[in-house]
Amino acid sequence: MTSNNHFPADHPAVNIGKVGVLLVNLGTPDAPDRKSVKRYLKQFLSDKRVVEIPQLVWQPILRGIILNTRPQKSAEAYKLVWTEDGSPLAAYTRHQSDKLTERLKDTTVDWAMRYGNPDIASRLNAMKENGCDRILVAPLYPQHSGATTASVHDAVFDALKGMRWQPALRTLPPYHDDPAYIDALAINLKAQLAELDFTPDAVIASFHGMPLRTLELGDPYHCHCRKTARLLSEKMDMELTVSFQSRFGSAKWLEPATDATLQAMPAKGMKNIAIFAPGFSSDCLETLEELAMQGKEQFEEAGGEKFAYLPCLNDSAASMDMLETLLRRELSGWI
Repeated sequence: MTSNNHFPADHPAVNIGKVGVLLVNLGTPDAPDRKSVKRYLKQFLSDKRVVEIPQLVWQPILRGIILNTRPQKSAEAYKLVWTEDGSPLAAYTRHQSDKLTERLKDTTVDWAMRYGNPDIASRLNAMKENGCDRILVAPLYPQHSGATTASVHDAVFDALKGMRWQPALRTLPPYHDDPAYIDALAINLKAQLAELDFTPDAVIASFHGMPLRTLELGDPYHCHCRKTARLLSEKMDMELTVSFQSRFGSAKWLEPATDATLQAMPAKGMKNIAIFAPGFSSDCLETLEELAMQGKEQFEEAGGEKFAYLPCLNDSAASMDMLETLLRRELSGWI
């Protein structure tokens, strides 16, 4: 008879004692085709954190109109930015994970997407099976929003519901005003501006937009974006024009809108501009296609002359230094 204090002799050994870090970004379709994009959009736009409309109202619109019209157009846009490594967002997040693995030798570093693959639940399970009984989940969103950071937390804790043996968890706080983040942005911005063959009349910091209603409901995102821009402006000793991109639907969104800002600048005498996206940890569809391609076209059609899109932090040295600093701080006591 087996003692109540011991496992049966044939019970598999439990792998424990490791510390893990799970990087999480927004998500991407598996391929730049209609079927993959439709599957991705269905998951993304069904998240109640992303679309805060009663499901009885929203789901017929999503399934009857949006998922029958938008996937093909979005697939064409993804084709414009797709690389040999696949989606830019997934590729950069994977590179960040690989480089952090080299830097954080006493931890297991992995990555996941909130929507699409690899999904959060599968990576958490894999880390637990690999012996990680303490895991730091790091949503790569500097500015906190219910639609981004909180949604990642939802998925993480949903995954834990199915585990009898749950790892201890920590989550990376928003880092919109962290000196390490502001320093990384300043290093990146200064280097890229120095490489331009013109002096911009204006430098635009374009953040992803959110419905105005989210601000009115108490979401800190707008305030976090404004603080990031203010601190970076002070660090660089230069004026930044703040705008918000990616409007969707008929609701009122955070303003000023990036497209409207670009179209208005030439008439104000600002015909040479540079634009960057400090809220995105990695380049993706919204930066490479919406800003670098559509934004350039909108600006030039309005009379603009010189336009430069400045890439995100991605897996640059400044980015990796920042992430290592933030993660080591949050892992304190574990490693």
